[in-house]
Amino acid sequence: MFFLAGFPVGVTMAKEINSSVNLRLDSSTLRKLVHFRSPDSYDRLLRILNDSKLRGHIPAADVDSVLEGENWPVEKLMMELLPVAQTYSQSPISQYRVGAIVRGGSGSLYLGTNIEVPGQVLGFAVHGEQAAVANAFMHEEHGLTTLAVTAPPCGHCRQFLNELEQSADLKIYVKNETPTTLGALLPASFGPGNLNVRDRLFKGTKADLKMIAPTADMLSTAALDAARKAYAPYTKAWAGVAILSLSKVVYTGSYIESAAYNPSLSPLQTALVGLVMSGEKLSNIYSAVLVEMEKAPISQRSATQAVLDSIAPEARMRRVPARINLQTR
Repeated sequence: MFFLAGFPVGVTMAKEINSSVNLRLDSSTLRKLVHFRSPDSYDRLLRILNDSKLRGHIPAADVDSVLEGENWPVEKLMMELLPVAQTYSQSPISQYRVGAIVRGGSGSLYLGTNIEVPGQVLGFAVHGEQAAVANAFMHEEHGLTTLAVTAPPCGHCRQFLNELEQSADLKIYVKNETPTTLGALLPASFGPGNLNVRDRLFKGTKADLKMIAPTADMLSTAALDAARKAYAPYTKAWAGVAILSLSKVVYTGSYIESAAYNPSLSPLQTALVGLVMSGEKLSNIYSAVLVEMEKAPISQRSATQAVLDSIAPEARMRRVPARINLQTR
């Protein structure tokens, strides 16, 4: 069985794939990382974090239950969970573990961490704040209100966060620091408005993409759906990736752009967030499909292949071109 968007999908495989053991948190480790008073809070959080379908997403109802049991404000819970987010870090280059958590407008929390690609340029790394935002985006959240992170956001991440609607009002909490806002950390900012872009991340339009040569295979269909959700207001180069892991699970990622271009996340980078937040290793990728618009001003093909060559050299990658018409979400 495969899990796609939280639902099981049956697939007949041409080749038997050996499943791999995912990294899982145990009760004793969790108790060292988080300081709850209620045993129910530990049990609830452990169940959520080890659920491969949730992938670092703590639903609003569970957040509310923990807050009630601990008598905490949500910001306190977010700060307490940062060491948990750090345990997912894939940082073979820097050996520096970042934990980040964002709160969505729905009340849900989304964990993120830094992901580095050995042997490749540093621009292929996913920062912790980016991972948390991408996690919320792929879970169909509709906006963010708060960010908690283990260290002050770097300039790269501040620029990436500037794609949010009302970005200046985003509340930011850092351990041992005075709470602040993105507006205070990024004064006189350059953002979507400077490029006459009205739709913002989580609030944009959906692309009606169609594959040029239609195919019904599961990975292509999943990648097409991810491409349709992409946030690409600057290049209009909508793209999505679907990866199949050795654990027989499908992870999808949408392209997410930044007005400053460099902080943009490729669809593969976004898909890797889901893989990592499920406790899988980067090397667990078996195959991948990239769906992107034909004749776009940029292509994700070479970057996708380069990253796969470094983290999962035996993984097969296929590109599927698509055409586009726009429609409002």
